[in-house]
Amino acid sequence: MDIIGRRFLVEGRVQGVGFRAYARRAAVALSIGGQARNLVDGTVEVLAAGASAAMLAFEGDLGIGPISGRVDRVVVTEITVENISSKVFDIR
Repeated sequence: MDIIGRRFLVEGRVQGVGFRAYARRAAVALSIGGQARNLVDGTVEVLAAGASAAMLAFEGDLGIGPISGRVDRVVVTEITVENISSKVFDIR
């Protein structure tokens, strides 16, 4: 099983609505590791590592977001996984 890394930059009403906790629940359910953090521009950055199929499902989950928020766009970038835990997902 190949582990891949991705950076997701989530835009919309994603701060103060439980988005990072939503991302963590989705990641844990899919056995994806990484982290989610709020950025000063109002977006949420998610760094993630996991199996290719799981990452595709995770991207779909991030595009939906929690019911209390609104996702306008998810920008996806491939990244290396060397500094991302594939076992733990943190909220920062």
